[in-house]
Amino acid sequence: MRRLPYWGMVGCLILEWIALAVWVGGMIVLSGAVIPAVFNTFGGQDSGGMFLTRAFEGYHRFVIGAGAILCAALWYRRWSGDPIVDVGRSEMIVLGVMVMTAGLIIVILHPNAVALQAQAFATRDEATKKAALEGLFRVLLPIRTLYMLNLVLGIVLIGIKAKRSLDRGGG
Repeated sequence: MRRLPYWGMVGCLILEWIALAVWVGGMIVLSGAVIPAVFNTFGGQDSGGMFLTRAFEGYHRFVIGAGAILCAALWYRRWSGDPIVDVGRSEMIVLGVMVMTAGLIIVILHPNAVALQAQAFATRDEATKKAALEGLFRVLLPIRTLYMLNLVLGIVLIGIKAKRSLDRGGG
């Protein structure tokens, strides 16, 4: 068993909790406050849609950072060999699915949606615009589903960590 400095592990755990707060809290704020505010404030679908695209791109940057922190912290805890901060299989699986889901959204689906959105907003022909918007909405449905899946998985990961803390008397 390797023993790492106590404050190093405290710092690791703090960073993990902050990263989870950003990941989960960011999605809750975006879906519960930002999206309704945009569509109840902005004049049209075009300006509101562009604003939300930029908001989600900002969220993606935070998710990339949070994912890197969560993976590094998981590795650090596992490498430490300290049983009080051990890493369970369920924690690894949930985090792995979260990171892969975020990668699918950020690398593949979101850029596709942005291209369809630009195409829909650039055209003035109503038939072409309607077809482009229908294509955009077909892509947005799985993206929304994956965001909600990732939100639920983030909450599950928080539960796993909370349970581990309680099972070990706060460790």
